[in-house]
Amino acid sequence: MNAERLLEVYEQISEAPDAIARLRRFVLDLAVRGKLVEQDARDEPALQLLERITVERDRIIRDGKFKSYEGSFVRDQEAFAFPIPASWHWCYLDDVAAIARGGSPRPIKAYLADGSDGVPWIKIGDSTRGSIYIDRTAERIKAEGLSKSRLVVPGDLLLSNSMSFGFPYITNIEGCIHDGWLVIRTPDQLMSKLFLHALFLSEHAKQSFAEAASGAVVQNLNADKVRKLTVPLPPIAEQHRIVAKVDELMALCDRLEQVRRSREELRDKLTAASLARLTAPDTTAENFPAHAAFALEALPALTTRPDQIKTLRQTILNLAVRGKLVEQDPADEPAAALLLEAKALKSEAGNKAKADPIEGSDIPFPAPLGWSWARVGTIALQTGSGSTPRGGKSTYADEGTPFLRSQNIYDDGLRLDDVVFINDETNKKMRRTQVKGKDLLLNITGGSIGRCARIPDDFAGANVSQHVAIIRTAAAGTEDYLHLLCRSPFFQEYVIGEQTGAGRGGLPKNRMDRIPVPLPPLTEQHRILAKVDALMTLCDRLETALTTTDTTRIRLLDALLHEALEPATEILEAAE
Repeated sequence: MNAERLLEVYEQISEAPDAIARLRRFVLDLAVRGKLVEQDARDEPALQLLERITVERDRIIRDGKFKSYEGSFVRDQEAFAFPIPASWHWCYLDDVAAIARGGSPRPIKAYLADGSDGVPWIKIGDSTRGSIYIDRTAERIKAEGLSKSRLVVPGDLLLSNSMSFGFPYITNIEGCIHDGWLVIRTPDQLMSKLFLHALFLSEHAKQSFAEAASGAVVQNLNADKVRKLTVPLPPIAEQHRIVAKVDELMALCDRLEQVRRSREELRDKLTAASLARLTAPDTTAENFPAHAAFALEALPALTTRPDQIKTLRQTILNLAVRGKLVEQDPADEPAAALLLEAKALKSEAGNKAKADPIEGSDIPFPAPLGWSWARVGTIALQTGSGSTPRGGKSTYADEGTPFLRSQNIYDDGLRLDDVVFINDETNKKMRRTQVKGKDLLLNITGGSIGRCARIPDDFAGANVSQHVAIIRTAAAGTEDYLHLLCRSPFFQEYVIGEQTGAGRGGLPKNRMDRIPVPLPPLTEQHRILAKVDALMTLCDRLETALTTTDTTRIRLLDALLHEALEPATEILEAAE
């Protein structure tokens, strides 16, 4: 066993995704293969133990009204899943346990007891994933329901057999179980329930259960399938040593997990603090370079997860719309010229809608040189949500004009795999909500509120539902910057904050039109977009590097675990 090598390189692999979970599985695999503790020649061999177990198991079957045992435990030991120590013995689960399915009196509501009367009614919801024991129940059933259910006693193993099947627990209480449980009862002094619990959690058992349950529309484990689980049976004394060692190593995994969690929390705080300084109100043009240099120097050590790269991307967008990503150029034509252009175009189009100016306390932050503050309603030639044609889904056609819904709108563009169509007549009736090239489409309701797509210049045309708003700029050439703005945390905070209504929620047109727009000169917009593209490409490379590093760590961990589980002869053969 090469667990020592695993510990030697643990620091290299501890950052691997699910490293602790893999270590837990590794411990259980070692346990059921006889590689976790040393064998003791003084222990009673498992074959002799098995002979004593069967006598007690038969008594349990008679006394507990379990299904009669059929078969014999004397089988070809070479035909089983993996080699085990000489003092162990392969058998089936029904060689060492009585097994039965629970039952549910129906209708169950008629049998539920009030208060503390009746018998505890053990349901799947009374278990806690990751725990070993079931200590209490939320409900109880009347005594007359006992004959239609199955009574379990403290110490019985319970195994979920439907939906999320194969999860084991030990009950500390007497109660009744429904048909979503199997009860597995073993001789108290001859078979360790905690060893069986560890076995059920091992990959050996999970794979067996998955194979037994496959093929059905609703996957489940019946008692006959579980009876045929192959059990690598150790001597009873070794079972207790294995359980003690598993407890010790699982406690170590708990500590390692806490260390990792604390380390990740610290990284998150440091990353957030480093990036927050870049957009803090008191960060000036003079001290920004120092903050940026510190953040860039710290990032490689602090970014170990994709979600941390996402935070970096959001910071880049925030810097972009605050004028902190590129230098201002006094020679640029000011953004005020864009607003005059927008005003003239709107007047020419007959759009008389006005938006309040942004003044005083309404100004989110001081405008950089050449920038102007506006509102969405000021810069836009048209804003407003689409509409759903009368008749709803019944108006959808097999072909015609694409009808864009919120599920088609993403920040990186339209996704048209499941687009629906409306006929030309319906599209003509919905002229106000027809989509054109260069439009911005913003989701304004539901869980995807705030997602924004920029329509390609050469787009053939579409229409939109009531859950999507069109923003059509009145200042030529600003659509790409406005798309960047819509994706920024600055803009998204307004979108979320301006929602009205309960449940699905929504962003009304009048509130959307009031959202502030920090508008740079057009030439600076181009510089900003180029810089953002370059930095997002860098983020892509960072994500790729993280994925590559994670893959390397996973492969190293898998190789070490595989090596630790393989017999020495096989390792030598592989090396040759």
